Amino acid sequence: MAILLLLLPLLVSAVYGDEKAFIGVNIGTDLSDMPSPTQVVALLKAQNVWHVRLYDADRAMLLALANTGIQVTISVPNEQLLGIGQSNATAANWVARNVIAHVPATNITAIAVGSEVLTALPNAAPVLVSALKLIHSALVASNLDSQIKVSTPHSSSIILDSFPPSQAFFNRSWDPVMVPLLKFLQSTGSYLMLNVYPYYDYMQSNDVIPLDYALFRPLPPNKEAVDANTLLHYTNVFDAIVDAAYFSMSYLNITNVPIVVTESGWPSKGDSSEPDATVDNANTYNSNLIKHVINNTGTPKHPGIAVSTYIYELYNEDLRPSPLSEKNWGLFDANGTPVYILHLTAAGTVFANDTTNQTFCVAKDGADPKMLQAALDWACGPGKVDCSPLLQGQPCYEPDNVVSHSTYAFNAYFQQMGKSTGTCDFKGVATISTTDPMIGAGHGSCIFPGSFGKNGTITNGTSLAPSSNDTSLGCPTPYFYRSCSFTTSVIISAFLMTAVFL
Repeated sequence: MAILLLLLPLLVSAVYGDEKAFIGVNIGTDLSDMPSPTQVVALLKAQNVWHVRLYDADRAMLLALANTGIQVTISVPNEQLLGIGQSNATAANWVARNVIAHVPATNITAIAVGSEVLTALPNAAPVLVSALKLIHSALVASNLDSQIKVSTPHSSSIILDSFPPSQAFFNRSWDPVMVPLLKFLQSTGSYLMLNVYPYYDYMQSNDVIPLDYALFRPLPPNKEAVDANTLLHYTNVFDAIVDAAYFSMSYLNITNVPIVVTESGWPSKGDSSEPDATVDNANTYNSNLIKHVINNTGTPKHPGIAVSTYIYELYNEDLRPSPLSEKNWGLFDANGTPVYILHLTAAGTVFANDTTNQTFCVAKDGADPKMLQAALDWACGPGKVDCSPLLQGQPCYEPDNVVSHSTYAFNAYFQQMGKSTGTCDFKGVATISTTDPMIGAGHGSCIFPGSFGKNGTITNGTSLAPSSNDTSLGCPTPYFYRSCSFTTSVIISAFLMTAVFL
């Protein structure tokens, strides 16, 4: 068994090792104000998204995607599964109407036959493999089988005893389906589609799973989860689930079928029973997930082996049923406004653009006041931000606290630097926001740089840097919250820390 475990990474690498991992996005349509297909495609292009998954094979959407180069996974909806799985003619007609009519102009690269059928529609399970085979046969007849893979997405709940991953196995009651399904994937060079939701694993763990472990946040070595059988260290739930699926396949003697994660994400809003469905957590999870995937990190079991992943999802879907979190998995609202700006410095260009260009740099919730003060001192000193509006009696003095003053200074620096990458960090105490910081009570006549202000006129943030002989860079004004000597020492040391803050 030990020899087999050593060989598994080589077997998978031989099949999939040359592939680079990609990030895609699911496009749900349960919106009361669904954007047009052309608007959807424009957003995808603006965000450099080149892989999408549709939950159907909508003709208008496929036409809009034509000649864009975007790789498209289309789906056979669950309600059509029984008909296709029992009739070769029905399967052939589906492929003719939804695939042949659109290729090669539309770059269809995969067909997802059903969605979580074993758990969501178990009565259709007996025809699932037949449906895959009949769809594939229709592709073969049209010489499209080499460019279009056929598979079916599974819920990770079909994996039992998922930790430690080396002991995981598929629910044995589904062996009559899983064994022929995996053999089909193996024989056609396809991949296992898996939906991975650390959010639900965290929520259902009764505090056994730490939030940081679910969100890909760095863990000290003594907090990492260790598989006692393999001694592999797991720093996040995502990798543990993917490896559990790899081990589950290996126990059915399938060792060379790669995994593509067809759904993963985190909700940005929830009701009172879901306190961790927040904008900050959603941003943290998806930002870290994207960096983890496109860096080809792989998993502890298969390091460096691509685990391409589709984010769930592009839009918030207000027509989804309760709970509230079901409506708030999107990266964007229906009008194309980002729900949050992902933290993707040095992680590539996917999802790196703000379509509205209305972004601000603000103090991060819960940031250490001392760290905020040090960053404020830097911005008003070496950062050359004109902080005179923060002086007592000036428009931005109130509210008189370090959070409000540092938000003003951080944002002024961010705007004067043209919102360039890395200029809103300040050693982790600042974050990018799409909410105008002036929208809150207590700012009076203060106008934040980059804001449209009270009269709708935007403030030009590029003129905020004082000249080199400006006396406002000298000592000590009330916006520093420290004595003169202390502030001067902070400013001197800040010159040495510029690279750290930015």
